[in-house]
Amino acid sequence: MAAFVAILICSNLIGAAKIADIGGFEFGAGVLFFPLSYVLGDVLTEVYGYARTRRVVWAGFAAIIFMAGMSWVVVALPPAQGWLGQGSYEQIFGQTPRIVFASITAFWLGEFANAFVMARMKIITKGKHLWSRTIGSTVVGQGIDSLIFYPIAFLGIWPTDLVLTIMLSNFALKLGWEILLTPVTYKIVGWLKRAEHEDFYDDDTNFTPFSLDR
Repeated sequence: MAAFVAILICSNLIGAAKIADIGGFEFGAGVLFFPLSYVLGDVLTEVYGYARTRRVVWAGFAAIIFMAGMSWVVVALPPAQGWLGQGSYEQIFGQTPRIVFASITAFWLGEFANAFVMARMKIITKGKHLWSRTIGSTVVGQGIDSLIFYPIAFLGIWPTDLVLTIMLSNFALKLGWEILLTPVTYKIVGWLKRAEHEDFYDDDTNFTPFSLDR
């Protein structure tokens, strides 16, 4: 959970609004690290089940809101006379309410969709073919995340073709990350199942997001 929350905060605070260009391929800089939260979400759901993952997602949701609130307060504080960093500070940490709303909405919907698909596919596949669950849940979760975040955050600010380009390229990179990290996911899941003697199936789980029950 600590790693999950740390990745969320860093991705939103550091990489959300920067567009990178490598060899003519444009993408949102945060995409290099944000998909790790989905990998962790897959591991949590596979080993411990949807209900425990739900609690971690809510912890991440609360952390993002706290981060946004803290950024707003610190940026809004009047600077001391002679301190010349206010402009740079506002540019780096002064996220607009629109971006914050887009971020928390996309995260909440995407993560819960990812966990739900992961848990349901585990039952359907009877615990086999872990790769199909990690990739399938990522297609749904990251797809929802990308479809929500970039249009809400930047449509009308960036050119429409740039929004579409970044949205599609980010989705492709997120999915690519998931596929590349599949062997790592297998190793972590296998180690945790052996160490924890846990392999949860959500046969009787209430999949509502609005609960913290285990």
